[in-house]
Amino acid sequence: MTQIHALHTTEASLVLEHDADRGVVWRHCGLRVDPGDLPTAAEARGPASFAFDHDIGVPLVPPAGLGWFGPPAVEVRDARGLPVFFAPDGVAVAESEDALTVALSDTVAGLEWTGSFTTLSGGAIRSSAAIRNTGNAPVLLVGLASVQLPLATGFAQVVSWRGRHNAELDECTEPMPRQRWEKVGRRGISGHGGPPGLYVLAQDAGWQSGLTMAVQLEWSGDHSLAIERDDEGFWTLSAAATLALGEVVLAPGESHSAPAALLAISGNGRNAAMAQQHAAVRSMLRWPGGAMAPRPVHLNSWEACYFDHDAARIEALAQAAAGIGIERFVLDDGWFAGRRHDRAGLGDWTPDAVTYPDGLAPLAQRIEAMGMEFGLWVEPEMINPDSDLYRAHPNWALALPDRERPTARHQLVLDMRREEVRDYLFDRLDSVLSSAPIAYLKWDHNRDHAPSGGAAQVRGTYALLERLRAAYPNVEIEGCAGGGGRSDAGLVPYVHRFWTSDNIDAVARVAMQRSFLAFLPPEIMGSHVGASPAHATGRTQALAFRAAIACMGHLGVELDPASLSDEDRTELARWIEFYKRWRGLLHGREVHLGEGTDGLRWQAQGTAQRKLLFCIRTALPQDRRPQPLPLHFAASYPRWNVSLLEVAEQRGHGLPRAAQFDRMASGPVRYTGSWLAQAGLPMPIQKAESVAIFLLEAAE
Repeated sequence: MTQIHALHTTEASLVLEHDADRGVVWRHCGLRVDPGDLPTAAEARGPASFAFDHDIGVPLVPPAGLGWFGPPAVEVRDARGLPVFFAPDGVAVAESEDALTVALSDTVAGLEWTGSFTTLSGGAIRSSAAIRNTGNAPVLLVGLASVQLPLATGFAQVVSWRGRHNAELDECTEPMPRQRWEKVGRRGISGHGGPPGLYVLAQDAGWQSGLTMAVQLEWSGDHSLAIERDDEGFWTLSAAATLALGEVVLAPGESHSAPAALLAISGNGRNAAMAQQHAAVRSMLRWPGGAMAPRPVHLNSWEACYFDHDAARIEALAQAAAGIGIERFVLDDGWFAGRRHDRAGLGDWTPDAVTYPDGLAPLAQRIEAMGMEFGLWVEPEMINPDSDLYRAHPNWALALPDRERPTARHQLVLDMRREEVRDYLFDRLDSVLSSAPIAYLKWDHNRDHAPSGGAAQVRGTYALLERLRAAYPNVEIEGCAGGGGRSDAGLVPYVHRFWTSDNIDAVARVAMQRSFLAFLPPEIMGSHVGASPAHATGRTQALAFRAAIACMGHLGVELDPASLSDEDRTELARWIEFYKRWRGLLHGREVHLGEGTDGLRWQAQGTAQRKLLFCIRTALPQDRRPQPLPLHFAASYPRWNVSLLEVAEQRGHGLPRAAQFDRMASGPVRYTGSWLAQAGLPMPIQKAESVAIFLLEAAE
């Protein structure tokens, strides 16, 4: 008997069919449908030329070697290295309102695959997969997809991201492949191209409308994302954590679970798919006390003084920070024994006896007395060859037998697969955290893995973080990896913030931050006001512009306020107050992205009825007058009150603006929702490197 099984969200449906002959096959993965009295796959799929007599359809887990020529969802080998073909002969399906679970067993291969699709609050679907050895001999697991699904012919584009240190999250848009498209990570971390994820867009899809699908792995290591076209005319999308050959051997009775994948499907464009991803990620965050508190303004010491600091200088920096309204002071690299440069000390997590002879407690207590939390930089997964730890345990570093040990930033990677390594690191971190009132850790990771520790290396890091979170549930943690080298949903359950990039140049940050938001929400996006000229690029930008760009995420400062002119220091303090006033609207809320004419980019954050709108120009406009900006979201309410809060730009030589913007600056101006959505919000003339910030409030 043929059975139809369906899982629905508000916008999407996954429909599977189970019959005795074909097993479990895909019938639909896309926008919401009502299957009704759907003809069976056997009835719907007629004969085709040069095809097998026994049609297998589009299986949920394809039987490689038996008529499926697409990518395998499961790859297994026996002790001789020969392939073990998984072709299920047993099926069990459990269906509920919010979950669909399938168990497929193969008595010949001695394997059982279990997968589930679960709906999440906010509209996304979590996909999971596991494989168990039910046979009598060990088997080698080569690959296991977290999700593999068919894409219908309506899709036209793939959106992915590439990057490097100081140039993260470069968006790449390509046509759907004629054959195979693949993005692979082999560096041991998710990489500077952002999370292991992608978007696929229908021909007419944009920010506000059109069929859009987004997939993100909950994983921080090596991975593969692939889209492959079948000669039948559809594509197969698959996402998997990469396993090193020989890494996972399953003894009889043992199982292995792939990291989950987050799937967002919407007919309302990229913003709607982004909202589903944000909701899924927010459900995974574990805040101290159970709920997100207002995100405090940081000052990080790194670009203010690098390694050249002592207790007196750090205290002076903290006093300058407190004077402009900073709420959390983070002491970056250089506080521990032997650390006057990046060539020594990693692994020896003891406060430097010369710089901090009484440990960190006196400094942390003085900073608390100034009204700020105290945070600390650490890089636990790394070790310098010039360290007491390496001299005692050189075998604790990831290395190949009898091979050179290549360093990066003069450091090696600790083998997080080893329990004794994790125990040592926990003991050292526990000693530091228990010695002083430390409310925050900036957890860094400053090199790729060579050699790789495989998936077990990633899981070892997760295990250490989980143990630390359990012991110190009120300590917040920031994830950093040479900037944005490891910002992904896999790390989200263990951290509360990601450092987007070591490049704080505000022009560079515009595109980076918009790309960050494709998968992760703004309240965990570290965005700082840096020095001018910017240390990473050498470009000079107005303080107001730098601050406005940083206010769109979790605001911080990466400079010494005492080095500023009185005018700039006052200006920075004013922007910190601006952020404090509006952060309740900026964080944990809706995010809309879009583009206007002549290079204008915009971002709206807030509730359905109240939003801050940032209108960003990075380059000189080419048109004499800016065109109005249509705001699709405004159609949801009949009237809006619009105020102009700020125009963040270089002081002096202001551009003339129309009288209506003076009115908006002194009080709200009313527009109908249909006017804003269709005719658009009038825009003031803006300089290059400027941000116009509006408040939009739905009117009674």
